[in-house]
Amino acid sequence: MVRRPVAWIVALVLFAEALGVLAVNWFLGVVVDRQDMSLAGLDPDMMSVSSKAGGVVFGLYFGLCGVVALLVALRDRAPAGFGRVLLISAAVVHALLGAFAWGLIGWTAFLSMVVVLALIVLLLMTYDGRPEEPGPVDAGTPVSPPAAPTAP
Repeated sequence: MVRRPVAWIVALVLFAEALGVLAVNWFLGVVVDRQDMSLAGLDPDMMSVSSKAGGVVFGLYFGLCGVVALLVALRDRAPAGFGRVLLISAAVVHALLGAFAWGLIGWTAFLSMVVVLALIVLLLMTYDGRPEEPGPVDAGTPVSPPAAPTAP
Protein backbone atom coordinates (compact mmCIF):
# COMPACT_ATOMS: atom_id res chain seq x y z
CA MET A 1 0.00 0.00 0.00
CA VAL A 2 2.85 2.40 0.80
CA ARG A 3 5.44 0.92 -1.54
CA ARG A 4 4.64 2.60 -4.83
CA PRO A 5 3.99 6.13 -3.51
CA VAL A 6 7.24 6.03 -1.52
CA ALA A 7 9.14 4.90 -4.62
CA TRP A 8 7.60 7.73 -6.67
CA ILE A 9 8.46 10.30 -3.99
CA VAL A 10 12.04 9.01 -3.69
CA ALA A 11 12.46 9.17 -7.47
CA LEU A 12 11.20 12.76 -7.62
CA VAL A 13 13.34 13.85 -4.67
CA LEU A 14 16.48 12.25 -6.12
CA PHE A 15 15.89 13.82 -9.55
CA ALA A 16 15.40 17.23 -7.93
CA GLU A 17 18.52 16.70 -5.84
CA ALA A 18 20.51 15.71 -8.93
CA LEU A 19 19.52 18.91 -10.69
CA GLY A 20 20.20 20.98 -7.56
CA VAL A 21 23.67 19.53 -6.99
CA LEU A 22 24.54 19.98 -10.65
CA ALA A 23 23.32 23.59 -10.70
CA VAL A 24 25.07 24.61 -7.47
CA ASN A 25 28.41 23.10 -8.45
CA TRP A 26 28.20 24.59 -11.95
CA PHE A 27 27.43 28.01 -10.44
CA LEU A 28 30.38 27.69 -8.05
CA GLY A 29 32.62 26.78 -10.98
CA VAL A 30 31.50 29.89 -12.88
CA VAL A 31 32.09 32.07 -9.81
CA VAL A 32 35.60 30.70 -9.31
CA ASP A 33 36.34 31.13 -13.01
CA ARG A 34 35.32 34.80 -12.99
CA GLN A 35 37.28 35.72 -9.85
CA ASP A 36 40.77 35.08 -11.26
CA MET A 37 42.17 34.52 -7.77
CA SER A 38 44.43 31.76 -6.61
CA LEU A 39 43.78 29.77 -3.45
CA ALA A 40 47.08 28.64 -1.92
CA GLY A 41 48.71 28.60 -5.34
CA LEU A 42 46.05 26.49 -7.06
CA ASP A 43 45.12 27.26 -10.63
CA PRO A 44 41.68 28.95 -10.78
CA ASP A 45 40.86 27.25 -14.07
CA MET A 46 41.54 23.86 -12.52
CA MET A 47 39.31 24.67 -9.54
CA SER A 48 36.54 25.79 -11.89
CA VAL A 49 36.76 22.65 -14.02
CA SER A 50 36.94 20.45 -10.90
CA SER A 51 33.82 22.02 -9.44
CA LYS A 52 31.90 21.57 -12.68
CA ALA A 53 33.12 17.97 -13.08
CA GLY A 54 32.17 17.15 -9.50
CA GLY A 55 28.71 18.59 -10.09
CA VAL A 56 28.25 16.50 -13.21
CA VAL A 57 29.47 13.31 -11.51
CA PHE A 58 27.27 13.72 -8.43
CA GLY A 59 24.34 14.88 -10.54
CA LEU A 60 24.61 11.74 -12.66
CA TYR A 61 24.96 9.62 -9.52
CA PHE A 62 21.79 11.02 -7.93
CA GLY A 63 20.05 10.84 -11.30
CA LEU A 64 20.94 7.16 -11.62
CA CYS A 65 19.63 6.56 -8.10
CA GLY A 66 16.44 8.33 -9.16
CA VAL A 67 16.15 6.04 -12.20
CA VAL A 68 16.44 3.00 -9.92
CA ALA A 69 13.69 4.38 -7.66
CA LEU A 70 11.56 5.14 -10.73
CA LEU A 71 11.98 1.57 -11.99
CA VAL A 72 10.96 0.29 -8.56
CA ALA A 73 7.83 2.45 -8.72
CA LEU A 74 6.94 1.36 -12.25
CA ARG A 75 7.59 -2.36 -11.79
CA ASP A 76 6.30 -2.60 -8.21
CA ARG A 77 9.16 -4.94 -7.36
CA ALA A 78 12.02 -4.64 -4.93
CA PRO A 79 15.33 -3.27 -6.19
CA ALA A 80 17.81 -6.06 -6.73
CA GLY A 81 21.51 -6.37 -7.39
CA PHE A 82 23.22 -3.19 -8.54
CA GLY A 83 20.11 -1.06 -8.00
CA ARG A 84 19.84 -2.10 -4.37
CA VAL A 85 23.54 -1.40 -3.80
CA LEU A 86 23.11 1.99 -5.46
CA LEU A 87 20.19 2.92 -3.20
CA ILE A 88 22.07 1.75 -0.10
CA SER A 89 25.07 3.86 -1.12
CA ALA A 90 22.73 6.85 -1.62
CA ALA A 91 21.42 6.32 1.91
CA VAL A 92 24.97 6.28 3.28
CA VAL A 93 25.85 9.44 1.31
CA HIS A 94 22.79 11.22 2.73
CA ALA A 95 23.71 10.13 6.26
CA LEU A 96 27.21 11.57 5.83
CA LEU A 97 25.91 14.74 4.19
CA GLY A 98 23.48 15.14 7.08
CA ALA A 99 26.29 14.84 9.61
CA PHE A 100 28.36 17.45 7.77
CA ALA A 101 25.33 19.70 7.27
CA TRP A 102 24.61 19.75 11.00
CA GLY A 103 28.06 21.13 11.74
CA LEU A 104 28.57 23.39 8.74
CA ILE A 105 25.14 24.72 7.75
CA GLY A 106 22.63 24.11 10.52
CA TRP A 107 19.74 21.97 11.63
CA THR A 108 17.47 22.76 8.65
CA ALA A 109 19.94 21.29 6.16
CA PHE A 110 20.44 18.35 8.52
CA LEU A 111 16.70 17.80 8.67
CA SER A 112 16.35 17.80 4.89
CA MET A 113 19.14 15.23 4.54
CA VAL A 114 17.58 13.04 7.22
CA VAL A 115 14.20 13.20 5.48
CA VAL A 116 15.74 12.01 2.22
CA LEU A 117 17.66 9.32 4.12
CA ALA A 118 14.44 8.16 5.78
CA LEU A 119 12.64 8.02 2.42
CA ILE A 120 15.39 5.89 0.88
CA VAL A 121 15.48 3.55 3.88
CA LEU A 122 11.68 3.30 3.79
CA LEU A 123 11.86 2.39 0.11
CA LEU A 124 14.41 -0.31 0.84
CA MET A 125 12.57 -1.69 3.88
CA THR A 126 9.03 -1.77 2.47
CA TYR A 127 10.23 -3.96 -0.36
CA ASP A 128 12.44 -6.15 1.81
CA GLY A 129 11.06 -9.56 2.67
CA ARG A 130 7.81 -9.23 0.77
CA PRO A 131 6.12 -12.63 1.09
CA GLU A 132 5.24 -14.40 -2.12
CA GLU A 133 1.79 -15.80 -2.77
CA PRO A 134 1.75 -19.45 -1.66
CA GLY A 135 0.99 -21.87 -4.45
CA PRO A 136 -1.45 -24.77 -4.22
CA VAL A 137 -0.16 -27.64 -2.10
CA ASP A 138 -0.81 -31.20 -3.25
CA ALA A 139 -1.82 -33.20 -0.17
CA GLY A 140 -1.05 -36.55 -1.81
CA THR A 141 2.74 -36.17 -2.02
CA PRO A 142 4.97 -36.46 1.04
CA VAL A 143 7.11 -33.52 2.10
CA SER A 144 10.24 -35.67 2.36
CA PRO A 145 11.19 -38.90 0.66
CA PRO A 146 10.65 -42.15 2.60
CA ALA A 147 13.49 -43.34 4.77
CA ALA A 148 15.90 -45.81 3.21
CA PRO A 149 15.76 -49.32 4.65
CA THR A 150 18.61 -50.30 6.91
CA ALA A 151 20.13 -53.77 7.17
CA PRO A 152 20.67 -55.27 10.66
